[in-house]
Amino acid sequence: MATSITVKNLTKYFGDVKAVNDVSLTIEPGSFLTLLGPSGCGKTTLLRCIAGLEDPDGGEIYIGDKLIFSHAKAISLPPGKRELGLVFQNYALWPHMKVEKNITFALEIQGMKKEEMQERVKETLEEVQMQGYEERYPREMSGGQQQRIALARMLAYRPKVFLMDEPLSNLDARLRMDMRAELKRLHHSSDATTIYVTHDQVEALTMSTKIAVMKDGLLQQLDTPDAVYHYPANLFVADFIGNPKVNLLNGVVVGNRCVRVGSFELNLDTGHASGEVVVALRPEDATISTQPVPDAVEFNVYSVLPSGSETTIVASREDVEITVKEAGVSRVKMDDKIWLKFDPHALNLYDKDSGNLISSKN
Repeated sequence: MATSITVKNLTKYFGDVKAVNDVSLTIEPGSFLTLLGPSGCGKTTLLRCIAGLEDPDGGEIYIGDKLIFSHAKAISLPPGKRELGLVFQNYALWPHMKVEKNITFALEIQGMKKEEMQERVKETLEEVQMQGYEERYPREMSGGQQQRIALARMLAYRPKVFLMDEPLSNLDARLRMDMRAELKRLHHSSDATTIYVTHDQVEALTMSTKIAVMKDGLLQQLDTPDAVYHYPANLFVADFIGNPKVNLLNGVVVGNRCVRVGSFELNLDTGHASGEVVVALRPEDATISTQPVPDAVEFNVYSVLPSGSETTIVASREDVEITVKEAGVSRVKMDDKIWLKFDPHALNLYDKDSGNLISSKN
């Protein structure tokens, strides 16, 4: 049965560096939470604290109703008592053991009967589509196959929680895409509560039920992939998520529903904002026309970057540059004049000083 994970005011120092800074979050039973952020943001440290591989310097961790760590109460259960399954970036398979032995090694320590272990090996290899590999050594398999065996080893243990630390980062792009689908299907069939660490926003957006975006040890936003992408809580999250990157346009509020950006104005809800602001626009949320249309702004095409299924267009107007994305092959050429139309419901407004969201399109 799936279980929840609760982290309360967790803090971890490495010397004078606060790697995890008073983080609190609740992970619902059966959910897939991705810890996302750049290198050094604290996501792996947070995962290792939950796993019991690091002792935090403050806070509490619960798995279900069970308190597994409390700094104040001097409670810290060892990793083997937390009923967690871990998959690492480097697979961590025993090179001198065949696949079957790699999977059953921990089960033997638990004292499981041989017949039950053999059945467990069969079941888990079927789950990761690696039947028939029982007698292979790790060196005799590809990176993707080794990763599947690492997953099978975790599944055989039947943990309440899956913990995965960038498990796909050593794979090539095509194999990563295939393994994303496999991991998502695996989570769906197992219904296990999962925490997944990555710096890859595509992995986070495609696989998660919730995303926790981190920066400098601080939790920036905890929300669904849709909300993190369309309604970022601050400029860091907006800028970190999305490819091509979001357009961040410096502007000045000139009315209740008007922001001046360079030599043109944008119509959107400004709430109670005043002074300098930043308007966020996703590249796919601007409409391109090759002829003048009402309420559209004239731009010059600076660059056109086709990539088969879509075309990225960089347009400029004086000191303002905007990236726009069109589906398929665009008819637009470099140095063309185009007109961009901005839907006010496709714009987010941020305070320039704090970087926090003022108003959004929802």
